[in-house]
Amino acid sequence: MAKPGPKLVNRYSTEFKLKAVALSNEPGVLIKDVAESLCIHPFMLSRWRKEVRDGLITGELPEPEPQVVAELKRLQEVERQFQRLQLEHDILKKAIRFASQTKAASSPSSKQTVKRSRSR
Repeated sequence: MAKPGPKLVNRYSTEFKLKAVALSNEPGVLIKDVAESLCIHPFMLSRWRKEVRDGLITGELPEPEPQVVAELKRLQEVERQFQRLQLEHDILKKAIRFASQTKAASSPSSKQTVKRSRSR
């Protein structure tokens, strides 16, 4: 349920918007990563990019800092490696499960034997 009271809306300066757009225009940098690093929704950044293209947001696009661009590219590479490792882990889990099921089905010790107790 919504909270009572005035709606909270963040207002971003034109300078902030232009910096965000400049970062997202760098080759090899994803809009999603830029938006995440700036704590904004990717749709908002896409809208700002469109407004800059349409001339609704005017100003000179600042040159993004090389350190920030490098960090965003590194983040993208780490995420790609993480996804690959997750996939490899899932494949290994499935292989282990399959191998243990196959071994259990073909092993003579897997069949239950009935223990007979001695009668006295």
